[in-house]
Amino acid sequence: MSGIVRWIGGIIVAACITFLLFTLMRVLIAGDFKLQPKQEKLSFEVNAKIEEVKVTRKDVKVSKVRRVVTPPPPPMIERQQASQPTVAIASLEGAIPDFETPKLDRQNFKIAVSDRDAQPLVRIPPIMPPRAEKSGHCKVRFDVSPQGAPFNVVATYCSGSVFKRPSIKSVQKWKYNPKIMNGRTVARKGVESQITFRLTDERGKLLPE
Repeated sequence: MSGIVRWIGGIIVAACITFLLFTLMRVLIAGDFKLQPKQEKLSFEVNAKIEEVKVTRKDVKVSKVRRVVTPPPPPMIERQQASQPTVAIASLEGAIPDFETPKLDRQNFKIAVSDRDAQPLVRIPPIMPPRAEKSGHCKVRFDVSPQGAPFNVVATYCSGSVFKRPSIKSVQKWKYNPKIMNGRTVARKGVESQITFRLTDERGKLLPE
């Protein structure tokens, strides 16, 4: 019996809640579709009146051009001609006397050139070998051709083997004034020279051999 009463009471409560929700939704829907008041139409008029622009013309009067009078030409000046001398120049006092031009014998004409030894013109310094750990030097011997180029370059002594190859390559790039004997360029043999390699540390201090 109590179960039936609860069931009937639940139906009544559910019906009330459903009615309230239905009424609330109807009120909300009616409020959303409310007609908006009619808006007034606004209109704007731009440049309603066009102003007239008047163009004025200004007359410019040109003054009368004056006539330019050409000046008269300058007067002619007569030039007097110099009179030619009647006396020969060679007979005047202080004149240059006549003399015969000397004749040169081209076949027997020679310029005497004194003998001299081979002289260095260009000496390119050698490149420090990367494997060098201290300073060093090399003594080299070579010959100089009639054109002034060293050849037969030989390293006779080196403080370190790393300095031999750079020394020879450096001497091969040198230039000389060739040896002159009896007015002719000849080869010079047995020229000796010493090449020094100076190596420094990071502070610039020289590392001795």
